[in-house]
Amino acid sequence: MKLKEKDFAVNQMGRMTIIPEESDDLWILYNIINPDDYVTTDTSRKVHHQLNDGKNTTASRVRLSVHLKVTYRDFDKDSSTLCIQGRNLEPNGYVVVGSFHTLTLECNKPFELHKKVWKHDIIEALEERENHEVCPDAELTINLFQQDHAEIYLIGKGVTAMVSKVETSSSRTGGRKSSSSSSFSNTKNVFFREVFAAFIKHVDLNKVKNTVIASEDSKKDEFRRFMISEAKRMKIISVEENIGRIVVAAGSGCNGDLKDLLGESTVMNLMKDNMVRLQIRALRKVWDMVSSDSDRACYRLKSVESAQEMGAIETLLISDELYRSDEVATRKRYGCLVKAVKDSGRDALVYSSMHVLAEQLQQFTGIVAILIFPLPVLDDDAY
Repeated sequence: MKLKEKDFAVNQMGRMTIIPEESDDLWILYNIINPDDYVTTDTSRKVHHQLNDGKNTTASRVRLSVHLKVTYRDFDKDSSTLCIQGRNLEPNGYVVVGSFHTLTLECNKPFELHKKVWKHDIIEALEERENHEVCPDAELTINLFQQDHAEIYLIGKGVTAMVSKVETSSSRTGGRKSSSSSSFSNTKNVFFREVFAAFIKHVDLNKVKNTVIASEDSKKDEFRRFMISEAKRMKIISVEENIGRIVVAAGSGCNGDLKDLLGESTVMNLMKDNMVRLQIRALRKVWDMVSSDSDRACYRLKSVESAQEMGAIETLLISDELYRSDEVATRKRYGCLVKAVKDSGRDALVYSSMHVLAEQLQQFTGIVAILIFPLPVLDDDAY
C-alpha cells in the first residue's frame, strides 16, 4: 500500500491519497472506511448521447471524478474488490448532486480518503500496511491454472498471498475463441508469456525454496516446459539454476481449488514445517474431532474462554476478522484470549481472512479450540 499527500493530524479532520497494491490492502481499507467518510476517485460511466436526427441515441463511456459521502461498503473476496456506495457531493455533468453512486476500489487504483477524525489506531494500521512486504519469508510459490486465468501465490510464515492473477485473452474478450488451431496456440503462448512475466516480477527463486505448478489439465506440464524454454531464451539465470525445484502437482487436489491443493502430499512435503502446514494440520484435526471426538473441541467465544480458564486448550484457531476486529471492545476481548493461550505455552494460530483456510474456519464461527481433555459440559450455543 502506498500513502501519499497526507494532510491530517491524530484526532482531527484530514485527508490522504491511498494506492492499494494487494488484496490484503483492500481488506484493511474495508475495515477502516466507515459511513460518513468521504471518498474521491476517478471512475467511468456509460453515457447516452442523442444523435442529430433527434430519435436515436449512441452510448459511450466517459471518465469522471466523483466525491462520495460513504453510506455503505462491501468487500468481495473472490474478485478482491472493495465497493463503496454513497451520495455524490459535487456536480460533474454526469452524476447528479445527492444521487447515489457506487465506486469499485481496486489494486493500483488511487483514491482520496477524507475523515472527520483520524484515530490513532487507523493511522497505525495504514502505516504498518505501507511498510508491509508481501510474504517476505515465502518458502513456496504456487502457480495455479484455472479454466480462464492463472493465479500466483506466495506462501510462508502463516501467510498465503495471491500476488498476481492473469486472465486469458478469451476471458478478457467475453469468451470468444479463434477457430484456427494456430491462432489458439499463439493465444496460449501469449497467455503463458504473461504468466511467466508475472512470475518473474513477484518471485525471487534465489529466496523462495520451491515452486509448484498445478492444473487439472495439461497446462501444468506445458507451462513448465514453456518456463524452461523462455528462461533459456531470455537468459534468466535464477530460473535456469533452479529448474529442479519447479515441480508439477498431480492428483485430486489440482481441481482449481487452492484449499484442496494445499492438502496434497506434494505440496505439504515442500512446505516442511512452516506455519501454513501447522494451520492445515490443525484444521484437519478439528474436522476429525467433529465426527469422532467432539468433546475435544469447542467453538464460539464464551465456550473457548471457559476452556481457557480451566487450562484445557491445546491449540486455539482464530480468524483475524475476529482477532483484528474494528470494534475496539471485541478486538480487546479476542486479543486477551490469544495472549492468555500463548502465555500458557500453547499454540494460538491466527488465520488471515485472505487465507484460503479461513473459509473453512468460518464454518466454526471463526474460532475453535482443540482441547487437551474433553469438556462435554461446555455449551457451544453460547457466545
